[in-house]
Amino acid sequence: MGPGLAIGIVLGYFIFLLIISYFTSKDSSSNTFFIANRNSHWFLVSFGMIGAALSGITFISVPGEVAVTQFAYFQLVIGYVLGIALVAIVLLPLYYRLNLVSIYSFLDQRFGFWSYKTGAVSFFIAQSMTSAFKLYLMASVLQISFFNAYHIPFHVTVLITILLIWLYTYRSGIKTIVYTDILQTTFLLLSVVISIYVIGKALHLSPIGHVQNFLDFSASNMFNWDWNSKQNFFKYVFTGAFMTLVTNGLDQSMMQKHLTCRNLRESQKNMFWFAVMLLLANIIILYLGLLLVQYADIKSIPIPANKDDLYPLLAINHMSLSAGIFFLIGISAAAYSSSDSALTALTTSFCIDFLGFSRKDDNNITKRCMIHLGIALYLYVLVISFHQIKSASIISAFITASGYTYGPLLGLYALGIFTRIQVRDACVPFIALMSPVISYLIYLKSEEWFGGYKFGYEILILNAAITVMGLIIFKHKRNIDSTTQDA
Repeated sequence: MGPGLAIGIVLGYFIFLLIISYFTSKDSSSNTFFIANRNSHWFLVSFGMIGAALSGITFISVPGEVAVTQFAYFQLVIGYVLGIALVAIVLLPLYYRLNLVSIYSFLDQRFGFWSYKTGAVSFFIAQSMTSAFKLYLMASVLQISFFNAYHIPFHVTVLITILLIWLYTYRSGIKTIVYTDILQTTFLLLSVVISIYVIGKALHLSPIGHVQNFLDFSASNMFNWDWNSKQNFFKYVFTGAFMTLVTNGLDQSMMQKHLTCRNLRESQKNMFWFAVMLLLANIIILYLGLLLVQYADIKSIPIPANKDDLYPLLAINHMSLSAGIFFLIGISAAAYSSSDSALTALTTSFCIDFLGFSRKDDNNITKRCMIHLGIALYLYVLVISFHQIKSASIISAFITASGYTYGPLLGLYALGIFTRIQVRDACVPFIALMSPVISYLIYLKSEEWFGGYKFGYEILILNAAITVMGLIIFKHKRNIDSTTQDA
């Protein structure tokens, strides 16, 4: 694929996003930016959420992971579905009852000021890191596709990518994103399906042949029952469930979309359909990974050392022009779908949690736009920093990092929702800081201390448990009254 064609595709896609932004930005207000006036249709939110949940990480890294761990990732997906169900049943009713814009306001009502700020800071750090992972993927593909041909450095590619996102989100925020997500999910799934069709044709697979190919491989390569393995079934399922609790239920960028639905019932309906579609989408992406490995083997194409490069390498350099075009559209959709919501959520959290903005206060729109731009530039710095560790598998690095950054948040919410314990609010920041440190030390020594057992992604659960233990140690002797608990 020539660089001129690649840049034309990306610019054309971006024009679509600007058109959507133009129509959704009319009569926008702070209430529009933060919660889309709480008037989104549940099915539109549900379908659009697929692109945000998959993101560039799943789109690029999961197919590459098939070359290493086969279909073990599907065990995490099972956990994702369980986690989404828990969010819909436990957390959504709480958020709607309290009429929250920033979900971390719950911690203020439950524990106090320092717990609230700790939750907001934990999200800000975690979301910044994961957004940097996702934006790095998009910028890397653009760099390979055409910026290298024009000798444009990587930092310029990243800057252009982030400023494009800022340009179509700064006016109406989450309202624009609800609609752009629909477009982006459509293109992402379409690119995967077309890639499967192109490779299947090259491998002479009929529709029935595709099904048989999937069943033959998955029968022996999907579930791992070895307890000492990092890919053990129970470790992955529990990790997937808890990961979804924090990256959906305790993550402002995801919950902000669910909270734009008109009422609790529609929001729950949206989440259950989201779970079903997410399960199917991940099965399709895993099967694409299998086909990529088989295609590389038949064509005698060496699988790159960095497995995240497998899909881009084959799509851009070894498949048909149409496959390359739709791959580029797909990775653009995947990256923008998650990154735009992250940028908006970080802006929302900073404005409401740290500056005390109100969702109905339209006097600070100019300041909010400047904060939006400042956070975009902050993400730019993080992506450039992440570029220095590009050799790591991004899906693995993402989940591991999430375990350390989201763990304290999960512990805070678990204690706040399921117990009546009142903690010493001033001690919470210290506990949230020490829990990841202790978790990491245990991770380093786990094989020595626990008879060969090595922690994997389930470090998230350990981190949350240590946080809960610390909170209980520093609890108040008196319990909170039932009124506070009901909140």
